[in-house]
This record gives sequence, structure tokens and C-alpha cells, in this order.
Amino acid sequence: MHPPAVGLYTCGPTVYNYLHVGNYRSYIFEDVLRRSLECLGYKVKHVMNITDVGHLTSDSDDGEDKLEVGAARTGKTAWEVAEFYTKAFIEDSQLLNFLAPHVLCKATDHVSEQIELVKRLEAKGFAYVIGDGVYCDTAKLPDYGKLMGPGYQEGLKAGARVEANFKKRNPNDFALWKFSPQGKKRQMEWDSPWGRGFPGWHIECSAMAMKYLGETFDIHCGGVDHIPIHHTNEIAQSEAATGKPFAKFWMHGEFLLMNNAKMAKSAGGFLTLSDLKEKGFDPLDYRYHCLTAHYRKQLDFSWESLESSKTARRRLREIAQGLKAQPAKPACAEHENAFRQALEDDLNLPGALAVVWDDLRSDLPAGSRAVMLKNAEKVLALGLFDEIESAISPDLQALIDQREQARRAKNFALADKLREELDAQGVLIKDTPQGVKWRKK
Repeated sequence: MHPPAVGLYTCGPTVYNYLHVGNYRSYIFEDVLRRSLECLGYKVKHVMNITDVGHLTSDSDDGEDKLEVGAARTGKTAWEVAEFYTKAFIEDSQLLNFLAPHVLCKATDHVSEQIELVKRLEAKGFAYVIGDGVYCDTAKLPDYGKLMGPGYQEGLKAGARVEANFKKRNPNDFALWKFSPQGKKRQMEWDSPWGRGFPGWHIECSAMAMKYLGETFDIHCGGVDHIPIHHTNEIAQSEAATGKPFAKFWMHGEFLLMNNAKMAKSAGGFLTLSDLKEKGFDPLDYRYHCLTAHYRKQLDFSWESLESSKTARRRLREIAQGLKAQPAKPACAEHENAFRQALEDDLNLPGALAVVWDDLRSDLPAGSRAVMLKNAEKVLALGLFDEIESAISPDLQALIDQREQARRAKNFALADKLREELDAQGVLIKDTPQGVKWRKK
């Protein structure tokens, strides 16, 4: 809207549990989007929310608040649960090399803004009160559900068949403000003009996005599961309140599949970054894996495919370390343009990675390849030029020395035995014309 400025809003986590790697696939795509925009010369203002109240166990308006459920599960207060998992999310984000949002905003810090937005909707005739809360009247929005694309009315009918609250005027109406249950004290509740309670899940994103980016902004992101309910309802309430388009562009990341099924916490079993680390993978190996598929295509996860990504990233790091000290020379203009064009083509990261590999395999001067890789790394963020740990324990160094002595004495049986012992302790050996080289697994 106001080049070169870009307003970017990305739906953040509901902080009631650890995030699984499927969640992080969406955040990796969003981080690459921001990095790509900045690489292409835009000045991005990135806003991300933390949902620490109002997200019920159903993505519609059913069940208990996920934070209250998390509190019951852990024996902590809802506030402590939110703080703990927010911190865990930030730590994971750093492991994945995410750029920190310019604004990381919590729903509980913006309750007054959410109440004001509901009051605007009520004043315009879009809100009504029933026994359990204040709802948005979707029948007054002729294009409600438009984000789902052609045939969206059929999608709305399908969703309405599973709706249970018959007090609502229309099956697709959604909660703007929920009342605290009668006779039950919630850990997170506030006074409002309609009664004591808490905001609905959807209202927080509209209120905070408009506070920090304006009533209309450039790009709104999330996972594909946000399209039919959360983002559809954000658009409805925002555009009803302002009479303006909410976001100019909507970008959604597809699911990560494991055993042909969407990875989800509700399924009971899911993988966290800690699980990957316990298996010997760096979180950035997973970041590389996510870059091998377009963000709008489903991505299969398996330990074998992650191992391939680990190998590819390790090779890139080895090349980067070898190019580190090379005097800079102009990068190949053809490859630079191809990389840029891949980013501009709806974030075609598999194509961008292919350009990088082509450049590195070329006979271009080493300094030229180094500059290309450093520029690409600003978007890829794979830790390619980070210092590789070089220290090794005296015991392992002694085994390396013993093996080298055995090899020089042509005692190859002993040399092989020592190689196997080193391998078992996580050290890989390579014999070169310049002498023995080693690296940790």
C-alpha cells in the first residue's frame, strides 16, 4: 500500500503446550516471506500475536479455553502456563533462526482494544447477545466466507451441520465475547459492557492487527486450517466494523504430513524440536527440509527424508566454511537474478535452492560463489557461515593420532578398528592428500 513499507501480520501460537514441528512449518514459511521481502528491498513491519486466552478446544465456539485446560493438565495457573510456553516458543524460534517480530503482542494485554472493537460492531448492528456471549451476525455480511474461494457457500453449509448452539441467529455466527460460566470462577476473565467474561479467539487478531498496522494492511499469514473459521471470521468482524478491506493479501502454509496424516496435538502424538534434537538433528536441518517443498504444497515428514536434508545442509555448511576466507568477487548476475525471480514467484524456495546448488557446482571463481551463497543465506538462514565447533576431547584426539600412526605403519586392520571406534563416538574420519580430516556427526 505504501511502498517500500510492508505491513505483515502472522498468526502466532496458542501457548498452552509445546508447538510441534508441523506448526513450525508455517512459521518457517512466514520467516522466509519476511526475509524475501527485505531481500527484495521492502521495509517490513512484522506483527505476531500470542494467543493466551479465548481459544477454545474447538476452533469454533465449543469446549473449554485451551489455557484453562493446560492449567488443569500441568497444575499451574493459566498465567504461568502462558508464560512458560511463550518462552518455549521464543527459544524454539531462535533455534530455527527466525527474525524476531517487530511487535509480539499478547491477547491478554489488549482486552480493552478487543472490547472497543466489539462495541463498534454492536453500534453498527452486527452484534447481538445470547445466554453465553456476544455474537457476530453473519447474515448481515453478504460475502461472509469469501476467503474460501469459489463455492464457499457450500463450505459454509457443511460447517453449519456440525454446529450445536441453537440459540444463535445463524449457524455460522461466532463469538465476539464469551461470558464466564455461571457459578464458576475462571482464571482469566474481565468486566465488559455485556458481562464478566473473556474475548473470543478471532477478535484478538483483528484488534491487534488494526492497532499496529492500521484498518487495512498488506499481508496476513497463517496455516491453511485458519481459512474456514479463524481468518474467515477475522475478515467478517474487521470489515463489518470499518467498512474497509482488512488485508490485501492472504498467504497460507500447507500441512506437514506424517504417515499420510496431518500432524496435530489433538491426535495425541506429535514431534517437537526437542524430539528432533534427541535424534541427532539440528533444528536447522528441519528448516532446510521445509525449504524443499513449496509452502502451498503438503510436505511429507519421515526420519529418512530429514536425514537427507541433514546431509544436504551439512554439505552446504562445508562448502560455506571453505569459501569463508575467499576474497569477494562479483556474484554471477544470471544466478543472482534467477534466485531473486524464484523468490518473486510466490516464494518458490525449491527453485531458489536449486539455483544455489547450480552456482556452487559451477566453475565460477570461489569468491563469486562465496558472495552468492552469503546473499542467499540472508533468506535461507541455515546457519551456513556460523562457526563450526572445532574443539575435540583429548581422548578422541589420541584415538585419531593412534589411527594415523597405524595407517602410516600400514596396520590397516588396527586403523579400521580405530575408525569404527571413533565413528561410534560421533567422529567421522576422512583421509586426504593433506592429511587426516575429521568432523563431528
